Amino acid sequence: MGLSVHQVLSEISFRTSRSGGKGGQNVNKVSSKVELNWNIQASSLITDEQRETLLNKLSHKITKDGVLQIISQTHRTQLGNKQLVLEKLDELLESTFKVVKKRKETKVPKGVKERRLLVKKRKAEIKKLRRRVD
Repeated sequence: MGLSVHQVLSEISFRTSRSGGKGGQNVNKVSSKVELNWNIQASSLITDEQRETLLNKLSHKITKDGVLQIISQTHRTQLGNKQLVLEKLDELLESTFKVVKKRKETKVPKGVKERRLLVKKRKAEIKKLRRRVD
C-alpha cells in the first residue's frame, strides 16, 4: 500500500523564490528556495483510502485546497533544495503508510513473581525486627 516519490512525480509542481539566510551578495539574485506542491485532492494516482490517510496524518502540511506543501531553503543551490524537498516527501509518505504492529500481551513469568514475593518477605522481616517489644 506504500507510495513512492517516483510514482507521484508527474503530479508534483515546484516553485522557486529567493530565500533568506547565507549566500552573501548572491542571496538577492538567485532563487534557491524550493516549494513542492502536490494536489492530493485532485490526484489520480492514489486511492480514496490513501487520500483520507494522507489528509488526516499530514493535515498540518496541507492547505485548505488539499495541496501538500513542503519548503526547503537550507542549501545554497536550487538543486540541493529540490533534492531535500523530494527526500522529505519520501520520508513523509513512508511514515504515513507505515503499518505499526500491535503489541502482544505476555504473562508475567513465574520466576519474576516469586522473586518479587521473596523480596517483599525479606523487607517485612527486616521491618518486623525493628519493632520494639512491649
